[in-house]
Amino acid sequence: MPDFSQSSASSQNSQGTKRKRVPEEDAALVACMVNLHNVGTINTDKGFKVGYLNELERMLEKVLPHAMLKTKPNLESRIKTLKRD
Repeated sequence: MPDFSQSSASSQNSQGTKRKRVPEEDAALVACMVNLHNVGTINTDKGFKVGYLNELERMLEKVLPHAMLKTKPNLESRIKTLKRD
């Protein structure tokens, strides 16, 4: 898995609204999702099993410790955006 430990953390305004996206976070997210798929313990033929977002959050915490990416709303939102784009 790529090392993204030097990534700059995204900013969040004082009201807690929209996060600024950092390309390193997207790259780490995709790399972790590929890793989850390849390991095979959290995926099925139809997609990822329930709970995969929690595992993804733990994986990203190790790769990007200062990004503070949380399952809700950060990861769910970003995955939807990546699928759409």
